[in-house]
Amino acid sequence: MFRFEDPIYLYLLALIPLLALIRFFMVHQQKKRLRKFGDPELVRQLMPNVSRFRPMVKFYLLLGALALLIVVLARPQLGTKISHEKRTGIETIICMDISNSMLAEDVTPSRLDRAKMMVENLVDHFTNDKIGLIVFAGEAFVQLPITSDYVSAKMFLSSINPSMLSTQGTDIAAAITMASHSFTQEENIGKAIIVITDGEDHEGGALEAAKEAKERGMNTYVLGVGSPNGAPIPAGNGDYMKDNSGQTVMSALNEDMCRQLADAGSGAYIHVENNSNAQEQLDNELDKLAKKETSSTIYSDYDEQFQAVAIIVLLLLILEVCILEIKNPMLKNVSLFKRSKRLEVRGERIVSSRLILLLFISLTSYLSPLTTNAQSDRQMIRQGNKLYRKGNVAEAEVSYRKAVERNERNAQANYNLGNALMGQRKDSLAITQLEKAAKLETNPLRRAQAYHNMGVICQQHRMFGEAIEAYKEALRNNPTDNETRYNLALCKRQQQEQQQDQNQQNKDNKDNKDKQDQQKQEQQQKQDEKKQEQQQKQQMSKENAEQLLNAAMQEEKQTQERMKKAQQQPQKRRLEKNW
Repeated sequence: MFRFEDPIYLYLLALIPLLALIRFFMVHQQKKRLRKFGDPELVRQLMPNVSRFRPMVKFYLLLGALALLIVVLARPQLGTKISHEKRTGIETIICMDISNSMLAEDVTPSRLDRAKMMVENLVDHFTNDKIGLIVFAGEAFVQLPITSDYVSAKMFLSSINPSMLSTQGTDIAAAITMASHSFTQEENIGKAIIVITDGEDHEGGALEAAKEAKERGMNTYVLGVGSPNGAPIPAGNGDYMKDNSGQTVMSALNEDMCRQLADAGSGAYIHVENNSNAQEQLDNELDKLAKKETSSTIYSDYDEQFQAVAIIVLLLLILEVCILEIKNPMLKNVSLFKRSKRLEVRGERIVSSRLILLLFISLTSYLSPLTTNAQSDRQMIRQGNKLYRKGNVAEAEVSYRKAVERNERNAQANYNLGNALMGQRKDSLAITQLEKAAKLETNPLRRAQAYHNMGVICQQHRMFGEAIEAYKEALRNNPTDNETRYNLALCKRQQQEQQQDQNQQNKDNKDNKDKQDQQKQEQQQKQDEKKQEQQQKQQMSKENAEQLLNAAMQEEKQTQERMKKAQQQPQKRRLEKNW
C-alpha cells in the first residue's frame, strides 16, 4: 500500500502548471521581440548555434525535478516491514484495580486517576523493558498484551474506567493468576507483577495466587492507593454511594492486606500518596530485578521511499546540466571554441547555477531523514487537532503524545496535550503539560494562554492561591487579556469567601468546642456532687453504725456492772430455831 506521510506538501504541485504558463508567456514575448529585428527565418539564419528545442527540454527537466522534489518533501511510503531489535530489560505486568472504590477522592484527584499517573510515569521511565496491562474488579481481563510499544500502552491507559466491567468487586487473585500466564516464555529474566489497588479484596485467594506466582519466578509488588482513614465513593450525580440501609459507603485502604500480599509475592508494598516518593521506590525495586537481552519485534506500518525519488531528481538535474542551450559544436566542427564570448560567459553562469542547484538538492535529500522527526511531530499535531475538533479528545491525546515523544521541546504539542488532558478531567496531568509548554513557549501570547488554562484548572479545584499566581503570570505575558483579568478578580473574591467560610467554621468549631467543654465541666461537676453525696451517705451510715455499736456496748457495760454489784451485796441468812 502506498501513501504520503506529509501530504500537505503536495499542494505545492500547483506551482508546476503555473511555472509552465509563465514559461509559455515568456517564450511568446521573446518571439515577438525577435520579429522586431526582421523576418524570423532570416533572424534564425543569423543565429545558427541557437537551438529551438534544447531550452524547452532543459526547462521541462527542471520542472520535473521540482515536482519530484515536492514529492520527496511529502515523504512517500510503501508497504509494511517488521524489524527485530535486541533489548536488555525486564518484563512487567500491571494489574490495575478499576472497581468503584477506586473513584474515592482521598488522594488527588482520585485513586484511579492517581494510579493512571503512576503507570504513565512508570512507562516514561521504561526504555528497553516490556509492559502489559490487566484491569480487574469482580473479574479480570487483559487490556494490553505484553509489548514494547509504550505509545499503545498510554493509549489503552487513557480509556480505562470502572464502567468497563459490569461485575463489581475486587478479585485480586484472578488478576495475579492471569498476569502470571501473560508473560513470555523467556527464562532468566526479571518478571514483575505490579498490583495497584486499595486492598479491598472481596473474593479471597490473593495470598495463594501471589505465592504461586513467586514459585514460578515472578515477584508481586503492591501499590496501595488511598487513605487508611477512608473516604466516600462519588456516585457521579453529585452524591455518594449508599448501602441498602441508606448509609454512605466508606472505602478505606487495607494496608495490612497489601503488606501480606507483597510479602507472599516476595515483593514490596508501597503506599501511594500525593508525592513522587512512591515512584522512586518502585523504580528502585524494579532495578533490583535481573535483566536479560531479549528480541523484540517492532512493527512499522510503512517504509520510507523518498530515497528512490531523490535519486531520480539527481539524475534529472545532472541531465539538465549536461544539455547546453546551444547546438553542440562538436557535431559541426571539431573546434570547441568557435562561439562568442557572450555565449561562453552565459553558459558558464548557467552551468554554475545548475551546479549550485544540484548541490542544494543533494543536501536536501541528505538532510531529509534528519528532518523526518520535525515533520512527523507537526503532522501528529495536525492530526490531533482534527480529532480534537471532532470531539475525539482521547484519540487526540494519543496523537499529541506521539508528537511530544518525537520532539519533547515542541511547545505547541505540549500545550495541545495539556488541553486534551484538561478536556478529559485529567487535571493534574494537564497542569504538568501546560507548565512545560509555558516554559518552552517563546511567544508571550501563547505562554499567557497556557498559564490562563492552568489558572482555570486550579480555580475549579478551589485551589485559589495557585490559580491567582497562574492568572498573574498570564497577565504579565498578556496584560490586555480581559478574560484573565476577570477570572483573577473572581478568584480573589472566591478566596476571600473561602477564608470567611473557613474563619466562620473555625469560630463555630471553637464555640462548639467551648460549649462541649462547658457541658463536660457541668457533667463533671454533677458527677462530683453526686459522688460527694454518696460519700456523705456512706459517712452518715458509718456514724450511725458507730453510734448503735457504742450504745450497745454501753448497755452491755451497764448490764455487766449491775450484775457485778448484785453479786457483791451480802446475802441475808435465815436462822431456824430448833425450838
